Amino acid sequence: MAATFGITHHFKGATMEQYENTIKVVHPDGGKGLPPGQTCHFAGPTDDGFIVVAFWDSKDSWEAFRDGTLMPGLATVENGPPSPPEEINFSIHNSVSV
Repeated sequence: MAATFGITHHFKGATMEQYENTIKVVHPDGGKGLPPGQTCHFAGPTDDGFIVVAFWDSKDSWEAFRDGTLMPGLATVENGPPSPPEEINFSIHNSVSV
């Protein structure tokens, strides 16, 4: 199924190490897999922190992950990113890829 929903999280002041600590907890296979419903995941450093961009097959899939895995997982991460992140979510209107 194609992505229909997107989310960005900008963690101001976060480091790559904090991101790595988090992804190992909240993603399957120690951070090497995608959670159910997530179709794509990108992350990288910014001038003032770290950003995560994820695409989902539905808003419901995102909310299930957020409420059932992400939020509980963030609470258990040792040396995790500062919370809460700046969040932007959006319905996907157009998608072009190569």
